[in-house]
Amino acid sequence: MKILGIGNAIVDVLCKVSDEFLKQHFLTKGTMKLVDELEFTKLLSSLKIEETISGGSVANSIVGLSHLGDKVGFIGKISQDELGQKYEDGLKKEKVEFLYKKKEEKIPTGSCLILITPDSERTMCTFLGIAGKIDHNDVKEKDIKNAEIVFLEGYLWDEGNPKKAFDKAITNSKKVAMSLSDLFCVERHKTHFLELVKSKLDIVFANEKEIMSLINAKTFSEVISFSKEIKKNIIITRGDKGAVSINKDKVEEIKAQQNLNIKDLTGAGDLFAAGYLHGIINNFQIKDSLTKGTELSAKIIQKIGARI
Repeated sequence: MKILGIGNAIVDVLCKVSDEFLKQHFLTKGTMKLVDELEFTKLLSSLKIEETISGGSVANSIVGLSHLGDKVGFIGKISQDELGQKYEDGLKKEKVEFLYKKKEEKIPTGSCLILITPDSERTMCTFLGIAGKIDHNDVKEKDIKNAEIVFLEGYLWDEGNPKKAFDKAITNSKKVAMSLSDLFCVERHKTHFLELVKSKLDIVFANEKEIMSLINAKTFSEVISFSKEIKKNIIITRGDKGAVSINKDKVEEIKAQQNLNIKDLTGAGDLFAAGYLHGIINNFQIKDSLTKGTELSAKIIQKIGARI
Protein backbone atom coordinates (compact mmCIF):
# COMPACT_ATOMS: atom_id res chain seq x y z
CA MET A 1 0.00 0.00 0.00
CA LYS A 2 1.33 3.43 -0.92
CA ILE A 3 -0.52 5.57 1.63
CA LEU A 4 -2.67 4.69 4.64
CA GLY A 5 -4.88 7.47 5.97
CA ILE A 6 -6.11 7.51 9.58
CA GLY A 7 -8.72 10.09 10.44
CA ASN A 8 -12.24 10.97 11.47
CA ALA A 9 -14.81 9.04 9.43
CA ILE A 10 -17.42 11.74 8.97
CA VAL A 11 -20.43 11.97 6.67
CA ASP A 12 -20.60 15.49 5.20
CA VAL A 13 -23.95 17.28 5.00
CA LEU A 14 -23.65 20.29 2.68
CA CYS A 15 -26.00 23.30 2.97
CA LYS A 16 -25.96 26.82 1.53
CA VAL A 17 -26.43 29.61 4.10
CA SER A 18 -26.24 33.38 4.38
CA ASP A 19 -23.58 35.29 6.33
CA GLU A 20 -26.41 36.29 8.66
CA PHE A 21 -27.01 32.62 9.54
CA LEU A 22 -23.41 32.34 10.77
CA LYS A 23 -23.78 35.50 12.87
CA GLN A 24 -27.09 34.32 14.36
CA HIS A 25 -25.45 31.09 15.51
CA PHE A 26 -22.15 32.68 16.62
CA LEU A 27 -20.10 30.75 14.08
CA THR A 28 -16.70 31.95 12.85
CA LYS A 29 -16.50 31.80 9.07
CA GLY A 30 -13.94 29.38 7.61
CA THR A 31 -13.38 27.37 10.81
CA MET A 32 -14.54 24.07 12.28
CA LYS A 33 -16.55 23.95 15.52
CA LEU A 34 -17.22 20.77 17.47
CA VAL A 35 -20.88 20.40 18.45
CA ASP A 36 -22.96 17.79 20.24
CA GLU A 37 -25.74 15.82 18.56
CA LEU A 38 -28.46 18.17 19.87
CA GLU A 39 -26.81 21.32 18.48
CA PHE A 40 -26.11 19.57 15.18
CA THR A 41 -29.78 18.58 14.81
CA LYS A 42 -30.95 22.07 15.79
CA LEU A 43 -28.72 23.77 13.19
CA LEU A 44 -29.79 21.35 10.48
CA SER A 45 -33.51 21.68 11.24
CA SER A 46 -33.85 25.03 9.43
CA LEU A 47 -31.66 24.19 6.44
CA LYS A 48 -32.06 22.60 3.04
CA ILE A 49 -29.54 19.81 2.35
CA GLU A 50 -27.69 20.22 -0.97
CA GLU A 51 -25.73 16.97 -0.79
CA THR A 52 -24.75 14.18 1.63
CA ILE A 53 -21.43 12.42 1.03
CA SER A 54 -18.72 10.43 2.85
CA GLY A 55 -16.11 12.89 4.09
CA GLY A 56 -13.46 13.61 6.67
CA SER A 57 -10.27 15.54 5.90
CA VAL A 58 -7.77 12.69 5.44
CA ALA A 59 -10.41 10.47 3.82
CA ASN A 60 -10.93 13.19 1.19
CA SER A 61 -7.19 13.18 0.48
CA ILE A 62 -7.11 9.38 0.28
CA VAL A 63 -9.98 9.34 -2.24
CA GLY A 64 -8.11 11.96 -4.28
CA LEU A 65 -5.04 9.69 -4.32
CA SER A 66 -7.19 6.74 -5.40
CA HIS A 67 -8.48 8.82 -8.33
CA LEU A 68 -4.87 9.34 -9.36
CA GLY A 69 -4.36 5.57 -9.46
CA ASP A 70 -2.47 5.11 -6.19
CA LYS A 71 -3.08 2.08 -3.95
CA VAL A 72 -4.45 3.51 -0.73
CA GLY A 73 -6.31 2.56 2.44
CA PHE A 74 -8.18 4.30 5.24
CA ILE A 75 -8.93 3.63 8.91
CA GLY A 76 -11.79 5.52 10.56
CA LYS A 77 -14.38 4.50 13.13
CA ILE A 78 -18.02 4.19 12.09
CA SER A 79 -21.08 2.56 13.65
CA GLN A 80 -23.25 -0.14 12.12
CA ASP A 81 -25.99 2.33 11.21
CA GLU A 82 -27.35 3.90 8.03
CA LEU A 83 -24.71 6.65 7.86
CA GLY A 84 -21.96 4.14 8.66
CA GLN A 85 -23.02 1.90 5.79
CA LYS A 86 -23.21 4.92 3.47
CA TYR A 87 -19.70 5.89 4.52
CA GLU A 88 -18.21 2.44 3.92
CA ASP A 89 -19.98 2.06 0.57
CA GLY A 90 -18.69 5.47 -0.48
CA LEU A 91 -15.06 4.51 0.13
CA LYS A 92 -15.39 1.12 -1.57
CA LYS A 93 -16.91 2.81 -4.61
CA GLU A 94 -13.81 5.03 -4.75
CA LYS A 95 -11.52 1.95 -4.64
CA VAL A 96 -10.16 2.76 -1.19
CA GLU A 97 -9.40 -0.22 1.06
CA PHE A 98 -11.41 0.40 4.24
CA LEU A 99 -9.44 -1.21 7.09
CA TYR A 100 -11.99 -0.97 9.89
CA LYS A 101 -14.64 -3.52 10.73
CA LYS A 102 -17.73 -1.70 11.94
CA LYS A 103 -19.98 -2.95 14.73
CA GLU A 104 -23.08 -1.74 16.50
CA GLU A 105 -22.16 1.13 18.80
CA LYS A 106 -24.07 3.17 21.37
CA ILE A 107 -22.89 6.33 19.61
CA PRO A 108 -23.85 7.00 15.95
CA THR A 109 -21.55 7.57 12.98
CA GLY A 110 -20.10 11.09 12.94
CA SER A 111 -21.39 13.84 10.68
CA CYS A 112 -20.24 17.30 9.65
CA LEU A 113 -22.54 20.15 8.69
CA ILE A 114 -20.74 22.13 5.98
CA LEU A 115 -22.23 25.61 5.68
CA ILE A 116 -21.40 27.30 2.37
CA THR A 117 -21.78 31.09 2.28
CA PRO A 118 -22.27 33.16 -0.92
CA ASP A 119 -18.49 33.86 -1.10
CA SER A 120 -17.95 30.04 -1.42
CA GLU A 121 -16.24 29.86 1.99
CA ARG A 122 -17.14 26.85 4.12
CA THR A 123 -17.78 26.82 7.87
CA MET A 124 -18.05 23.44 9.57
CA CYS A 125 -19.98 22.18 12.58
CA THR A 126 -18.87 18.66 13.43
CA PHE A 127 -20.59 16.06 15.57
CA LEU A 128 -17.78 13.53 15.89
CA GLY A 129 -19.98 10.67 17.04
CA ILE A 130 -18.13 7.34 17.15
CA ALA A 131 -15.41 8.76 14.84
CA GLY A 132 -13.98 10.60 17.84
CA LYS A 133 -13.64 7.33 19.80
CA ILE A 134 -11.03 5.68 17.55
CA ASP A 135 -8.24 4.20 19.68
CA HIS A 136 -5.06 2.10 19.37
CA ASN A 137 -7.08 -1.14 19.17
CA ASP A 138 -8.68 0.10 15.93
CA VAL A 139 -5.28 0.57 14.28
CA LYS A 140 -3.40 -2.60 13.32
CA GLU A 141 0.41 -2.58 13.42
CA LYS A 142 0.68 -4.66 10.24
CA ASP A 143 -1.48 -2.17 8.29
CA ILE A 144 0.76 0.72 9.38
CA LYS A 145 3.97 -1.12 8.50
CA ASN A 146 2.50 -2.13 5.14
CA ALA A 147 2.22 1.52 4.02
CA GLU A 148 4.98 3.68 2.56
CA ILE A 149 3.43 6.78 4.20
CA VAL A 150 0.87 7.06 7.00
CA PHE A 151 -1.22 10.25 6.71
CA LEU A 152 -2.87 11.68 9.86
CA GLU A 153 -5.09 14.67 10.60
CA GLY A 154 -4.80 17.17 13.43
CA TYR A 155 -8.52 16.77 14.12
CA LEU A 156 -7.70 13.42 15.76
CA TRP A 157 -6.43 15.34 18.77
CA ASP A 158 -9.90 16.67 19.61
CA GLU A 159 -10.73 13.66 21.79
CA GLY A 160 -8.70 11.59 24.28
CA ASN A 161 -8.61 8.06 22.83
CA PRO A 162 -7.44 9.00 19.30
CA LYS A 163 -4.11 10.22 20.71
CA LYS A 164 -3.26 6.56 21.46
CA ALA A 165 -4.09 5.58 17.87
CA PHE A 166 -2.03 8.55 16.71
CA ASP A 167 1.00 7.50 18.79
CA LYS A 168 0.76 3.89 17.59
CA ALA A 169 0.71 5.06 13.98
CA ILE A 170 3.74 7.33 14.45
CA THR A 171 5.73 4.66 16.30
CA ASN A 172 5.19 1.99 13.65
CA SER A 173 5.25 3.98 10.40
CA LYS A 174 8.09 4.19 7.86
CA LYS A 175 7.22 7.81 7.12
CA VAL A 176 4.46 9.93 8.65
CA ALA A 177 2.61 12.94 7.23
CA MET A 178 0.06 15.11 9.00
CA SER A 179 -2.28 17.96 8.23
CA LEU A 180 -2.66 20.65 10.93
CA SER A 181 -6.37 20.67 9.90
CA ASP A 182 -7.76 23.95 11.24
CA LEU A 183 -6.68 27.20 12.93
CA PHE A 184 -8.78 26.58 16.05
CA CYS A 185 -7.46 23.01 16.17
CA VAL A 186 -3.88 24.37 16.17
CA GLU A 187 -4.70 26.86 18.91
CA ARG A 188 -6.29 24.13 21.06
CA HIS A 189 -3.27 21.84 20.78
CA LYS A 190 -0.39 24.22 20.06
CA THR A 191 2.18 22.73 22.46
CA HIS A 192 1.54 19.14 21.31
CA PHE A 193 1.44 20.06 17.62
CA LEU A 194 4.71 22.00 17.83
CA GLU A 195 6.44 19.01 19.42
CA LEU A 196 5.03 16.69 16.73
CA VAL A 197 6.15 18.99 13.90
CA LYS A 198 9.65 19.39 15.35
CA SER A 199 10.32 15.80 16.43
CA LYS A 200 7.95 13.15 15.04
CA LEU A 201 6.55 14.09 11.63
CA ASP A 202 8.30 13.84 8.27
CA ILE A 203 5.77 15.80 6.18
CA VAL A 204 3.46 18.57 7.43
CA PHE A 205 0.60 20.28 5.57
CA ALA A 206 -0.77 23.61 6.82
CA ASN A 207 -2.29 26.80 5.55
CA GLU A 208 -0.56 30.11 6.23
CA LYS A 209 -2.71 31.06 9.25
CA GLU A 210 -2.24 27.65 10.89
CA ILE A 211 1.55 27.54 10.62
CA MET A 212 1.93 31.18 11.72
CA SER A 213 -0.25 30.51 14.76
CA LEU A 214 1.70 27.34 15.56
CA ILE A 215 5.03 29.16 15.86
CA ASN A 216 3.60 32.58 16.88
CA ALA A 217 5.08 34.15 13.74
CA LYS A 218 4.45 37.76 12.75
CA THR A 219 5.84 37.43 9.22
CA PHE A 220 5.96 34.64 6.65
CA SER A 221 9.75 34.84 6.53
CA GLU A 222 9.76 33.54 10.13
CA VAL A 223 7.85 30.47 8.88
CA ILE A 224 10.50 29.85 6.21
CA SER A 225 13.31 30.18 8.77
CA PHE A 226 11.57 27.84 11.24
CA SER A 227 10.93 25.22 8.53
CA LYS A 228 14.54 25.27 7.32
CA GLU A 229 15.77 24.94 10.90
CA ILE A 230 13.81 21.76 11.69
CA LYS A 231 14.81 20.15 8.34
CA LYS A 232 11.47 18.50 7.56
CA ASN A 233 9.16 18.83 4.55
CA ILE A 234 6.67 21.60 5.41
CA ILE A 235 4.06 22.44 2.76
CA ILE A 236 2.04 25.64 3.17
CA THR A 237 -0.98 26.71 1.14
CA ARG A 238 -1.44 30.50 0.91
CA GLY A 239 -4.79 30.92 -0.86
CA ASP A 240 -4.50 33.24 -3.85
CA LYS A 241 -0.76 33.63 -3.14
CA GLY A 242 -0.18 30.00 -4.12
CA ALA A 243 1.77 27.40 -2.14
CA VAL A 244 5.27 26.86 -0.75
CA SER A 245 7.25 23.72 0.06
CA ILE A 246 10.24 23.90 2.39
CA ASN A 247 12.08 20.58 2.12
CA LYS A 248 15.03 20.67 4.54
CA ASP A 249 16.67 23.92 3.35
CA LYS A 250 15.25 23.99 -0.18
CA VAL A 251 12.31 26.35 -0.84
CA GLU A 252 10.00 25.89 -3.84
CA GLU A 253 7.01 28.10 -4.61
CA ILE A 254 4.09 27.91 -7.03
CA LYS A 255 1.44 30.47 -7.95
CA ALA A 256 -2.28 29.81 -7.53
CA GLN A 257 -4.32 29.11 -10.65
CA GLN A 258 -6.26 32.16 -11.86
CA ASN A 259 -9.75 32.86 -13.25
CA LEU A 260 -11.45 29.92 -11.55
CA ASN A 261 -15.22 29.58 -11.20
CA ILE A 262 -15.13 29.00 -7.44
CA LYS A 263 -18.23 27.35 -5.97
CA ASP A 264 -17.13 25.82 -2.67
CA LEU A 265 -13.76 25.85 -0.85
CA THR A 266 -14.53 22.57 0.98
CA GLY A 267 -11.70 20.10 0.46
CA ALA A 268 -9.24 22.55 -1.12
CA GLY A 269 -6.49 21.69 1.37
CA ASP A 270 -7.38 17.98 1.39
CA LEU A 271 -7.05 17.66 -2.38
CA PHE A 272 -3.92 19.79 -2.43
CA ALA A 273 -2.37 17.28 0.01
CA ALA A 274 -3.50 14.40 -2.22
CA GLY A 275 -1.77 15.90 -5.26
CA TYR A 276 1.44 16.63 -3.36
CA LEU A 277 1.60 13.17 -1.75
CA HIS A 278 0.95 11.61 -5.17
CA GLY A 279 4.07 13.42 -6.34
CA ILE A 280 6.15 12.18 -3.42
CA ILE A 281 5.23 8.50 -3.78
CA ASN A 282 5.78 8.64 -7.53
CA ASN A 283 9.19 10.33 -7.24
CA PHE A 284 8.18 13.70 -8.73
CA GLN A 285 10.37 16.77 -8.30
CA ILE A 286 9.05 19.02 -5.49
CA LYS A 287 7.91 21.68 -7.98
CA ASP A 288 5.90 19.04 -9.87
CA SER A 289 4.35 17.81 -6.60
CA LEU A 290 3.26 21.39 -5.84
CA THR A 291 1.84 21.67 -9.36
CA LYS A 292 -0.19 18.48 -8.91
CA GLY A 293 -1.51 19.68 -5.55
CA THR A 294 -2.53 23.04 -7.02
CA GLU A 295 -4.19 21.31 -9.98
CA LEU A 296 -6.38 19.10 -7.75
CA SER A 297 -7.17 21.95 -5.37
CA ALA A 298 -8.29 24.18 -8.26
CA LYS A 299 -10.46 21.38 -9.60
CA ILE A 300 -12.28 20.70 -6.32
CA ILE A 301 -13.17 24.31 -5.50
CA GLN A 302 -15.06 24.62 -8.79
CA LYS A 303 -17.66 22.10 -7.62
CA ILE A 304 -19.79 21.49 -4.52
CA GLY A 305 -18.27 19.02 -2.05
CA ALA A 306 -14.81 17.59 -1.40
CA ARG A 307 -14.84 14.66 -3.82
CA ILE A 308 -13.72 14.96 -7.46
